Amino acid sequence: MPVTPVALTHAEDLADFVAASPSSYHAAEEVARRLESVGFARLNEGDAWPTQAGGRFVVVRDGAAIAWVVPTGAAPTTPAQIFGAHTDSPGFKLKPQPTTGSRGWLQAGVEVYGGPLLNSWLDRELRLAGRLALADGRVVLADTGPLLRLPQLAVHLDRGVNNGLALDKQNETQPVWGLGDPSEEDLLGELAASAGVNAADIRGFDAVVADSARGAVFGKDKAFFASGRLDDLASVHAGVVALAGASMGSAAGELRGIAVLAAFDHEELGSASRSGAAGPFLEDILARIYAGLGADATEQRRALTASWHLSSDVGHSVHPNYAQKHDPVVQPLLGSGPILKINANQRYATDAIGSAAWAGWCESAGIASQEFVSNNAVPCGSTIGPITATRLGIRTVDVGIPILSMHSARELAGVADLEALTQVATAFFAA
Repeated sequence: MPVTPVALTHAEDLADFVAASPSSYHAAEEVARRLESVGFARLNEGDAWPTQAGGRFVVVRDGAAIAWVVPTGAAPTTPAQIFGAHTDSPGFKLKPQPTTGSRGWLQAGVEVYGGPLLNSWLDRELRLAGRLALADGRVVLADTGPLLRLPQLAVHLDRGVNNGLALDKQNETQPVWGLGDPSEEDLLGELAASAGVNAADIRGFDAVVADSARGAVFGKDKAFFASGRLDDLASVHAGVVALAGASMGSAAGELRGIAVLAAFDHEELGSASRSGAAGPFLEDILARIYAGLGADATEQRRALTASWHLSSDVGHSVHPNYAQKHDPVVQPLLGSGPILKINANQRYATDAIGSAAWAGWCESAGIASQEFVSNNAVPCGSTIGPITATRLGIRTVDVGIPILSMHSARELAGVADLEALTQVATAFFAA
């Protein structure tokens, strides 16, 4: 697909979104901030909620956010159109007592989070970001900016490195962040200073390491977009832009269903948490939405039976240097449109009915689509799709954009695909 000025603007906005979202907690807050700026009301789960039809709302639970638009004419059996994605990405998380080091170096004690491509984190300027729980009960976000680096051993000291690099997850993945004596320094002090609080007031923390480089457009005809955390902030961003557009002016009046964006945390760990897709967050929100519409249990079940969940996560583009790793026939190409993800063993939730629905939404948006299926000899990953389908019984379709370097510190997408996914999400909300 050609790269249009609109697609380039969209990619630059995604770069802003990723830069503002170094952790899942930042991402959830950025979702809420952007939607609040266009008129969404932020709700607290502990408060009573508006019960009438109509309105635009967003709720944040830890590192997850759910937002929705209720059409003015919504009834107890009005179905929901749910666009799902996740806010977390593979990488490293700060351990307790994280200030370590030796031989004059200050290092950070980190634990591997999910399944990152370890070598991709070498020799990059990294930031530390997350949330701090304070003694006075407050929870604040922190982001140090460029602070850490994971330096690779020089080739002169490892002559066989180009024959294969295997990093020890404990001993060779602890980044440096300064020079000094670790008994006299405090890494948490760096986090505290970035948040404008006193390190002595920190009672708990959830902090991750993120690439500090900004997302960039490059390549012939500006076809490529490289950034950290495209898995899965590319989908979260598409959902935010689409939901904001669907909620504005005449577009909101044309909605036939309840438009929902569900951005979950902890997908990279299996989604089993209170803010993950396997937890109760989405179910809780839907129950309260339908209770506000006066629905009883039967009416809510009728509504969910007619609802759709579009589970959006990145998938694999065919790799020119490793074509044998892909299916020999079905080979989606970066820049040629969003993908429909299919797996015989239900690692993706797509079925024939979902495939037909996806084709309709793409047609409405005027967007070409591709299919993705794994090589039989290569194990297939999974998504939030089968989890939410199992938990709620909602018809689910797994989709996304094709990328290269999945789970790298810096992944590669097609500029045209990013904006195309947003267009299909917009058509989905309006369906």
